[in-house]
Amino acid sequence: MFFTYLRRELRRRRKAALVVASGLALGIALVIVVSSVSSGMEKAQGKVLQSLYGLGTDMTVTKAAAPPTTTGQRPRFNFGANDNGSDKEQSSDRVLVQGFQTLAASTVSKVDSQHGVADSVGGLSLQVIRVNGQFTRGRFQQNGNGAGGRGGRQGGQQPPQGRVEGGGANFDVNNYSVYGTDVTKPALGPLTSSKITSGRTFTTSETNAAVVVADTSYAKEKKLSVGGTVTVKGVKYKVIGIATPDSGDAAANLYMPLQQAQTLAGAKDKVTTIYVKASDSQQISSVKSTIQKNISGTTVTTSADLADTVSGSLSTASDLASNVGKWLSIAVLVAAFLVAGLLTSSAVSRRVREFGTLKALGWKSGRVTRQVVGEAVVNGLVGGVLGIALGLAGAYVVTEISPNLQAQVGGSGGGGGQGGFGGFGGPGRRVASKALDVTLTAPVSLSTIAGAVALAVAGGLIAGAFGGWRASRLRPADALRRVE
Repeated sequence: MFFTYLRRELRRRRKAALVVASGLALGIALVIVVSSVSSGMEKAQGKVLQSLYGLGTDMTVTKAAAPPTTTGQRPRFNFGANDNGSDKEQSSDRVLVQGFQTLAASTVSKVDSQHGVADSVGGLSLQVIRVNGQFTRGRFQQNGNGAGGRGGRQGGQQPPQGRVEGGGANFDVNNYSVYGTDVTKPALGPLTSSKITSGRTFTTSETNAAVVVADTSYAKEKKLSVGGTVTVKGVKYKVIGIATPDSGDAAANLYMPLQQAQTLAGAKDKVTTIYVKASDSQQISSVKSTIQKNISGTTVTTSADLADTVSGSLSTASDLASNVGKWLSIAVLVAAFLVAGLLTSSAVSRRVREFGTLKALGWKSGRVTRQVVGEAVVNGLVGGVLGIALGLAGAYVVTEISPNLQAQVGGSGGGGGQGGFGGFGGPGRRVASKALDVTLTAPVSLSTIAGAVALAVAGGLIAGAFGGWRASRLRPADALRRVE
């Protein structure tokens, strides 16, 4: 009897039911679109962050750089200046540890043993400053007689007399970044954010091999290719692969085995950054606290901490989606629920004669209320179906348009220093001063669909509560008064 009456009433009042369902559909569709766009924002932001520290990294462990001192000496470069005025080109490299103070390599094992840590790996970030050019002290021009000639000293030889002409220098200064990676753990670290597009990556046996993987942009700039060589501080390294970053800029210009990087920098058994993967992504904050408590003198930075430093249109759009969009969707949804409730209550008031007659025929108030609530829930489900369809359509449009957003991480630090990365500990790179382009998508998850169904049922129940309350107050005499 319940379903027969329900089907008949919904068929009779299709227009009224459609109005209620449409109001709920609008609110539900807006929630789906905002939720999917927010999910797309998080995905885009995660892609930006992964381009800094690689896949699988949940946090990094570093030691803050010491404050600069005014008594520090400038880097020294060794050149054999030519007394004879030769203009032969010379070069000298200065290898500097970049960004942070070094940590003992044994710290990696300590971090790895902490509760909640699935894996960890150390890396060493370096900056190479190369000076190359022509350096001369000038050409010596002798005056008159040479040694032992007129004017010479008795009992000895007088030094030649003359002057230096044409002294000076013509040189260029270039710098590039080098990242020492632990080749025994290739699944963790900044190199994982790039794909090998030519050649190969390191093997686990190349722990101290003179080989490098070059970033594709740097390789193009310096005309490097697989099989070629690059010289760093007098050591020739064979280029075994070219790596192309998945997004943004590369983590470094050159990647080499960690031991080689330590040797170049004179930092034996030292690392600048420890990349950590947590056992449970939901427990990252507790793992961070554990590491900070048990390993003193270190700074632990999570991807969530770095996310706060993301600026640009991506950050602006994300803030709008999470703040304005969220509250707008809540306001529209609440308004839709209230309108549905008021329309249902109004519809019950127009059915006074019908419900009064049913009560006169023996229907109890509870049965009338259940009938009204049932009709409202069906209207809510219809609205949910319409809302899901509209929401999916809206998300599809956003994904098809794929608007480009820009993201900039940290400040506009110069020189590729790590300080411009919000302290997350990524190796030195120039991305700090360059905006990254990301494409926005609007993925719709099953949880979002389930939430939309729940909202539809909730909307129907709220509307049914309004209508049920109004129907429960009707009496059989109301039908008689309506007839009169």
